[in-house]
Amino acid sequence: PQGAGDFRLLDRKVVDVLNAMPEHTRFMKGLYAWVGFRQTSIPYDVAPRAAGVTSFNIFRLWRLAVDGLTSFTSVPLKVWTLMGMLVAAFALLYGFVFIIKTLILGIDVPGYPSLIVAITFFSGVQLISLGVIGEYLGRVFAEVKNRPLYVVREAVGFDGEAK
Repeated sequence: PQGAGDFRLLDRKVVDVLNAMPEHTRFMKGLYAWVGFRQTSIPYDVAPRAAGVTSFNIFRLWRLAVDGLTSFTSVPLKVWTLMGMLVAAFALLYGFVFIIKTLILGIDVPGYPSLIVAITFFSGVQLISLGVIGEYLGRVFAEVKNRPLYVVREAVGFDGEAK
């Protein structure tokens, strides 16, 4: 729930599921949501800090954000494929413009446009390759975490008894 902070009261079932997770690097804020049990919030007034100052600086906050992003999504790895496609498409369009200018319109294009187009295009191809490697790496990472496919809150047998 929004504004929940780090204080939680957890049911034994939730604790057992969280303890069964084999991950070593845990992003607990994400895991609480991932296990999928019902949640509710109880509003309370937060008392001011009694003593000392927080040691949670901007660098630790950044690390928390990166941990949250890398623990539950592989989108940053997939972005490189899209970036590569955009760069390669831009290079092809750029090359097409130079071909039109030179061959059809007869305008002399100064510099080394063919070299620039080739370098830009192959940079895009490299980014696409990096994205493909990232996709495989993301899948390996998901398998290594070994999270269960789903969490069963309650199982009811054929005789109607809850297990």
